This record gives sequence, C-alpha cells and structure tokens, in this order.
Amino acid sequence: MLIVFITLLFVLALFIWGRIRHDFVAFIALFALVVSGIVKPAEAFIGFAHPAVITVAAVLIIGKALEYSGLIDLLGKWVMKVGKGLLLQIIVLSLLVAVASAFMNNVGALAIMMPIAIHMARKSGNPPSYILMPIAFASLLGGMTTLIGTPPNIIIATFRADATGEAFGMFSFSPVGVVLAIAGIAFVSLLGWRLLPQRQSQKSDADLFDIDDYITELEVTKDSKIKGKTIEELYKTSDADVQILGLVRNNKRIHAPDPEEVLQHKDILIIETEAADLEKFLDDSGLKLVGGKKFRKDAEGSKKIAINEAVVMSGSSLIGRSAAELRMRSRYGINLLAVARREQKIHRRLDHVVFRVGDVLLLQGREHMLNDTINAIGCLPLAQRGLRIGYKTRIPLALGVFITSVILVVAGLLPVQISFAMAAVVLVLSGVLPVKDMYTSIDWPVIVLLGAMIPVGTALETTGGAASIAGFILDVGGSMPTWAILTIILVVTMFLSDIINNAATVVLMAPIAISVANALGYSIDPFLMAVAIGGSCAFLTPIGHQSNTLVMGPGGYKFGDYWRMGLPLEVIIVLIGIPMILLVWPV
Repeated sequence: MLIVFITLLFVLALFIWGRIRHDFVAFIALFALVVSGIVKPAEAFIGFAHPAVITVAAVLIIGKALEYSGLIDLLGKWVMKVGKGLLLQIIVLSLLVAVASAFMNNVGALAIMMPIAIHMARKSGNPPSYILMPIAFASLLGGMTTLIGTPPNIIIATFRADATGEAFGMFSFSPVGVVLAIAGIAFVSLLGWRLLPQRQSQKSDADLFDIDDYITELEVTKDSKIKGKTIEELYKTSDADVQILGLVRNNKRIHAPDPEEVLQHKDILIIETEAADLEKFLDDSGLKLVGGKKFRKDAEGSKKIAINEAVVMSGSSLIGRSAAELRMRSRYGINLLAVARREQKIHRRLDHVVFRVGDVLLLQGREHMLNDTINAIGCLPLAQRGLRIGYKTRIPLALGVFITSVILVVAGLLPVQISFAMAAVVLVLSGVLPVKDMYTSIDWPVIVLLGAMIPVGTALETTGGAASIAGFILDVGGSMPTWAILTIILVVTMFLSDIINNAATVVLMAPIAISVANALGYSIDPFLMAVAIGGSCAFLTPIGHQSNTLVMGPGGYKFGDYWRMGLPLEVIIVLIGIPMILLVWPV
C-alpha cells in the first residue's frame, strides 16, 4: 500500500508538472507497480481489454462518423442564421454544443462548432473571448448527461458493474446531469460571459495577423547574385530572417517550391520578412523589390492558394517541434505565415518556433488540400467550412445506425461496448466514415492513459489503499451528514480534474468513493455519481480538459481567466448537484 501511495503521489506531481504527456505518465505509474511486484506482469496490459476502453474508442469513431455524415454541418448552417445578438449567439451555440457532447466526444463537439462561433463573432463584431469559453464549458456540461457523453461516465459505469454486477444505463446520468447542464448553461449564457476579459475581435485572417505587412515580392534580375542558384542556396547567401512562400514564373504560381528549384531570370519570389531583414536580404541577394502590381494574386493558379487559421490541438504531431524540424513545406506542402500565442503575434524566426497546444497558426496551401492537411497534422481549422457533399443521403443512415445502437443498450439486449463497437464497424463499412479516418478519429493518448491507469486503480483498491483513504475521510468527517461527505468527494474530484486528466481522476477516485460508501453501509450509487460529476467539472484551469485548452489560443485567454467564470460555476454545481444526487440516488 505504501508503494502504491508513493507511486500515486509521484505520478500526481508529474501530472501537475505537465512536461510529460499524460499517457506516458500513466505508463510510468503502471511500470512502477509492475516492477515492484504489485501488478503481475501478465495483468499489466489487461486494462486495454477493459470495456471502458473499447467503449470510449467506439464512441469516438461514431462521433466522427456523425460529423462526416453532414449532420453537424447542417446544424451549423442553421446556427449561422441566428443573428448578431451576442446573448442569443451564446445561448444557441452553448445548447447545441451541449446536446452534441451528450452523444459524442466533448472535444469533437466543440471542435465542430468553434469555427462557426469564431466566424459569427467576427461577422457581428463581438469578441470571440465572450463566446469560446462558454461553449467550451457547455461541452463539459453536456458530456455529463449520458453514459457515452464523456469517458468518466463510462469508467464509472464499469466500476459499478464490477461492484454490483450491473452497470449504469445509457441515461442513468441524465436526471442529475441534465439539471446541472441546464443550470450551468443558464449561468454561462446570462452572467458568466460578462465575467470574462474582452479581447478585441478581428474580421478576417489577414486582419488578425496583418500578414500583408510581412509579405513582399522580389524579382530575380539578370545581375542578381542568386540567379542560377537553388532556393536552398539562396537561404545560405544571407542570414536575414526570410521565409520563401512561393514562386511566380511565366505568370504561373508555384506554391511552396522545392528547395532544389533553380532560380531563373525574371522569376518573382514571394517572401515573408520584416523591414529590417528585407533590406539586408536585398543587399545580400541582389534581388529587386517589385512595387505596385501584386504578382502573387494575379498569377495563374493564385486563386487556388488559400490561407486558413488552425489551432494546435492536444496530441498534434506538431507539439514540441518546429516547422524546420517537421519540414512543413516539403512534407505537407504548406507555408507557415504566422503564429499567435495568447494574443502574442509571432512573425519572426517562424521556422524555429516550437509549437505548443493552443497555438493559432496561419497556414497557406492549396485550397483543395489545406483542410485535410490541417487535420492530418492534428490541428483544427478555424475557417467556416461548407456542407459535405452527399450529406442528404448519409444523415439518415448515420442517425439510424446510432439510434439503433442506443436502443439495443437501453433495452438491455447488448452491453454498451458491443453495441457501439458494432455501430462503429457498420458506419465504416457503409462508407459514412472513410476507413482511413477510422483510426485517426480515436484520441489515442486517452485510450493509452485509460488502459495504463485501470490496473493502477485496481492496485489502489486491492492493496487496501482506497479503504485507508476512505477511513481518513470518515475520520476527518466524523459525524458529518451524508450530504457533507458527498460534498467532500465531489469537491476533491473537481480539484483533481482541474489539474490532471479527468479519466485518470475518476479511475483513482471511484475506488475511494466505493470504500466510503461501504464503510458507511450506504449504496455506492450516489458516491459514484458525485465522482462522475466532479470528473466533468474541470472549469478552473486550461489544462484540466482539452476543451479548455482548445479555446485558449483563439480566445486569447490567459491561465487566470478560467477561474473567473469557472469558480462560480463549480459552486453552482455543488449547490444543485448534491441535493439532486440524494434525490435521484438515495443512500
């Protein structure tokens, strides 16, 4: 038990530190317990076969299939007609995100609606900071309403199945979750957004980054020092900070030219640089500054070149690496024009900027490939997207498969992991979700974290650690009433979910909640519900949940902005949640 406690404290410190990914931290905890002999080697990876892990993966695939069917795009098109009223925009967007989050991944639901929210904010002249955090919180509130709304609920259901032989049902979380979601959305829509800082709204990508102030066109003259040299050699002729975005030759535009491309007389180079570096670069290269006519816009093929904003999401292959390391131009065919990080606009030394979660990138690429490329590198495109081709024929199919799987679970004909896994396979085989996108739709860090943490949670229980913590809580609580003990469990779970992954929080807190209930001789249901709700309430920091991290860059939020709206929201949830739990799930 002592080894388990030491391991958990060390792992908790790593979670809070945040320098090591959560899934790797989970592996560290698992390997420590295996090496110490607490977890048998044969059982080390049994967590990956756990029903909760399979269910989470299946739900992620189904959620992506619903997106590909065009259903969410259709709803998004309807939302665009809401109008310019800020209050109405927040209410409608929050409700839509919450409803979507009840049946698909929270981050997925938010990611779909974020581009629409930003577009609406810019179009109406409202600060995106007033809208983005409310809809991020709405995604968490909506997730707590159903079994499949969020991984913590799925985990809690399996803990109940292990303890009583029967899991929570599809809508067991709804009586309490729906009331809390409605109360939470009412707060963030009517009052919460007024507590947020105002960040100046911009109307377009170009306005946001002032990118035209940094893009310049230079002509290769017959006397240029770099005529006949390659683009790679051009970079070596000067140490000025320039980025070559394209090449115009014979009035035809070459996007993201190959480093081995040989420069010819009268070629027009499209470069990005600042004034001081431009002067030095002109002297070193012998190029001529082109004035007046915009070659990059008039050249044949220019209309096929698009600019789009994208936010770096958790799990992106960009995180911790720079554009130079990734060779973004040659590998992906895209140009990095600018980076925005919490309102700080970065234009210089772009190739050497190390990407972080929440960074907003301004990317340039071929129009027909840009969105796919952005998704492939683990980013979220922030421009308005059009409806998917064929959505009219695929929405009924996708909804039919999903509703059928829900009915099978509710009727008790199939366990949730089987029903949803079957639905995921049908949606892929029927072509609603392309096969190539099936595995990319799964949030693998969460799957790995769950698979590694489940044996750790089991070890906490089997070694008597959970019972010891439960005993400590009861000793401290003394003769406290039941509602007070539930409040302690709920608040502790909330606190942990604000600093570590909510799935890991629930895996650790569920055995403790069960031990407390057993020690009191009460039903475990209200105690598990308190853990489930607390696991979904990561409202105080941007690191507690991916939804909070996702809006940090586009909203221009700082770390301390989250508690402004999050703290009163958590107080409201405690005040309403405890009575609702005891009403619906008496001890």
